[in-house]
Amino acid sequence: MSLHRLSSEQVHRFHTDGFLLLPDLFPKDMIDQLLAVARADRAIAQAGVMKDASGMDSKIFIRGELEDDLYSAFAHSPRIIEPTEQVLDGEVYQLHHKMMLKEPRVGGAWEWHQDYGYWYNDTLLRPDQASCMIAVDRATRDNGCLQVLRGSHRMGRINHGKFGNQTGADPDRVALAMQRMDLVYCEMEPGTAVLFHSNTLHRSDQNRSEFSRWSLICCYNRLDNPPAVEKFHAKPHHLERWDDDRIRAAGKRQWEALQAPGAAKGNPT
Repeated sequence: MSLHRLSSEQVHRFHTDGFLLLPDLFPKDMIDQLLAVARADRAIAQAGVMKDASGMDSKIFIRGELEDDLYSAFAHSPRIIEPTEQVLDGEVYQLHHKMMLKEPRVGGAWEWHQDYGYWYNDTLLRPDQASCMIAVDRATRDNGCLQVLRGSHRMGRINHGKFGNQTGADPDRVALAMQRMDLVYCEMEPGTAVLFHSNTLHRSDQNRSEFSRWSLICCYNRLDNPPAVEKFHAKPHHLERWDDDRIRAAGKRQWEALQAPGAAKGNPT
């Protein structure tokens, strides 16, 4: 039996709550390597900006297709894939992955939304998706950790509109949900992850602390639920599983490339 499979109680909790915390999903050395690579990578330093409703910025580095880098390597990990296939009850492929960069004192909020609020418009016919957010930095209430409404995935898809240059859920429906559902702050140590359903309402506060809050999010869709029209996301395909050593090797190659003379580097601080 795989070491990465969930218990029946964990699967039940995911279907009841719409999310599941996975403590210490990745070992410290893999997260340390991911943080070091990301800090040194100019592509990450030049990530796109999404403004919240008050005009503050959150940075996002997002890729559809899997590439030869450490971020893509994590998306191949059975530590993520196997639990995701259990809760979605079928084979999955990687939809996209992204580094979320909430910087100290200036990182903006993310408005209440469902991921399927976006992906519905990408012609994914069923909400058979889940996302795994891996804490790269420590995530706390002070630096804007993920918040979820327990059980909100059972509401189905909510109408979404524009707030700043983000897409957010209908605030009236969110207000009703908040009257009846528990608000959970997903505080996490580096290497801990939260797996959540595409219809689970979630958000995060602005980062008013002196500490960054970086995370890697890998998003998956059931293989038998391809988009009706080709969009930004990766094309449906069988997803190869990579063991930890292969992921570490991808990180080593990327780190060495970033350290080579003349390599484009970001700010490692």
